[in-house]
Amino acid sequence: QVQLVESGGGLVQSGGSLRLSCAASGSIFSINDIVWYRQAPGKQREMVAKSTKGGVLVYEDFVKGRFTISRDNAKNTVYLQMNSLKPEDTGVYYCYVQHLYRDYWGQGTQVTVSS
Repeated sequence: QVQLVESGGGLVQSGGSLRLSCAASGSIFSINDIVWYRQAPGKQREMVAKSTKGGVLVYEDFVKGRFTISRDNAKNTVYLQMNSLKPEDTGVYYCYVQHLYRDYWGQGTQVTVSS
């Protein structure tokens, strides 16, 4: 059973930075795409950034130039560096991976950006 554990969330002022981490229980990241999602209060979950197993990085327009996704396959960990945070970035951030045709989500980490 794969487990994903996010960490690094917190309360930050507008313009500040946070670095989220997502650690996997097994060596699955090197062979799969990994995606960061977020869900704001009262809104649907949305994709934020993706790191493909082939090394391609994909960002949604609303985080381009501000967020950076990276991975350390040796540590089975993926990161989301978030800079120039805005109040609209507030939400619960989740990492997601599909492994052997099964979907795995972490428990989420809360990010709150105050204005």
